[in-house]
Amino acid sequence: MRILICGAGQVGFGIAERLSAENNDVSIVDQDPNLVRRMGDLLDVRGFVGSASHPDVLDQAGAGDADMLIAVTHSDEVNMVACQVAHSLFDVPTKVARVRAQSYLAPHWSDLFLRENLPIDVVISPEIEVGEMILRRLRMPGAFEVLGFCDNEILVLGISCESDCPVIDTPLKHLGELFPDLPAIVVGVYRDGKLFVPRGDDQLLAGDEAYVATLAPQTERVMKIFGHEERRAQRVIIAGGGNIGLFVARRLEQTQRDVRLKVLEHNRERAVAIAEQLDRAIVLNGSALDEELLREAGVESADMIVAVTNDDQVNILASVLAGRLGSARNMCLINNTGYMTIVRSLGIDAFINPRGVTVSRILQHVRRGRIRAVQTVLNGAGEVIDAEALPTSPLVGRALNELDLPDGIRIGGIRRGRTVMVPRADTTIEANDRVVIFATKDRVHEVEQLFRVSLDYF
Repeated sequence: MRILICGAGQVGFGIAERLSAENNDVSIVDQDPNLVRRMGDLLDVRGFVGSASHPDVLDQAGAGDADMLIAVTHSDEVNMVACQVAHSLFDVPTKVARVRAQSYLAPHWSDLFLRENLPIDVVISPEIEVGEMILRRLRMPGAFEVLGFCDNEILVLGISCESDCPVIDTPLKHLGELFPDLPAIVVGVYRDGKLFVPRGDDQLLAGDEAYVATLAPQTERVMKIFGHEERRAQRVIIAGGGNIGLFVARRLEQTQRDVRLKVLEHNRERAVAIAEQLDRAIVLNGSALDEELLREAGVESADMIVAVTNDDQVNILASVLAGRLGSARNMCLINNTGYMTIVRSLGIDAFINPRGVTVSRILQHVRRGRIRAVQTVLNGAGEVIDAEALPTSPLVGRALNELDLPDGIRIGGIRRGRTVMVPRADTTIEANDRVVIFATKDRVHEVEQLFRVSLDYF
């Protein structure tokens, strides 16, 4: 696939890194020659210096032959114009734009991105995507990751296996015998720096991070079986009143009226502005690294602190400080992937990477086949893919124990019409089923082949 990426920042680099590694033909456009040069040195991509909204620059970068344009510059307006130019002058089939300003995304302006107005096929708002992920984790504070599929009816939970986890040192094939009515499957395990899909004879060990597929109504029971009985967070502190912090605060006020919420914002004007937009939350002006301010916010009795400032280091330090002052759990936003390997050792329970969230949304539209959703895990070491099984798929009409799926792939959930299920060994996949599959990075191409549209389908 020929893909043109506009923007060579962190998100653009992450997308280019992933797509070029999968043998796509990738070109990158950015106004900063240093960023373009760096990307060309590190990745197998072609770089072009210039504005992504200028027709001559897009033409030079190969827009005329592109199958997809992905606009993720720092400017919403440049991203939108790049898509318009790609459509009007180069007839690029698929156009993706990152749009951050919430005013563009208001429901009453929904016609803005229609084909006859601004022809953008996929609009991605990192703030909303990240905010929704934070809200899911607040509902299940014992999980370090919560991924939703099939309208959040099937969930994949990332669960840390502590030394007191009731199911460690037990062969996974015996879990079905111990809990015969529990719809849950361990689809992936991260151990000693390696992600793998376990077999039935494998056991979970203390220190493992397990990815468990289950149905939404069963999540509380699954967490309890894995040794996590943390209650839903009711006393929450949000450090950072930017777009993400405000989005989360608003949604908590709308959906969880019993939550006692405090928001910390260091900029006084911004603090006043968000205080006027919130009904019940208390907004405090000051630094999230100020111990006295944290105590004033009630950190010693907080169920969760969510650090979402624009500074990774502030987010990490605020989470660590809050934990030492008494906060039961913490979660922070991290943009720099270099910090991801150390945060757990610092006592941080969960972190969210906006770049990873954005890359996941884009991969959904790059993957071949009837792919409905994609979520990456562990900075791209694996993926959870929600795909539709067409009548020509080799999965259809065969029981799972007859499929002989390769190592590194595990089916975790199926939606058939209005019915959702976690499959058993004798479950047969039917045409048009939605199938949720966990796959390690090296097996993603094989998953695509299982769901590609065959000519026989037409």
